Amino acid sequence: MKKEDLIELAKKMIAAPSCCAGLKVAGQNWLDAVGTADEKAAAQKLIAEAQADVTPIDGLVAFAHSDNAVKYFGAEGQKKFAAHADELKASGAKYCDCGACAPALQIIENKDVLLS
Repeated sequence: MKKEDLIELAKKMIAAPSCCAGLKVAGQNWLDAVGTADEKAAAQKLIAEAQADVTPIDGLVAFAHSDNAVKYFGAEGQKKFAAHADELKASGAKYCDCGACAPALQIIENKDVLLS
């Protein structure tokens, strides 16, 4: 993967409604640092934040079946979300596939590009 692809992934990640505040900040800081002397340090922070924030599938399933998911999505939305999480786990997925976690995982998988 090229750095340009990772830039687009970072933009998608931070734009996702499911992206937590810390990951948004780390992503934006890296985007702002691209091409500067601070780029490698910002990349290291982005990778560390992504590693901390990508949700493992069991955590996703637990949240999807929780009262907090009902509060967040409503009763009907929670049922659909829980079904999706269960299907995702049954398919063998190891991590959440939301608009923040999926690009963050790709960023982690391509950390050598970020750090080069």
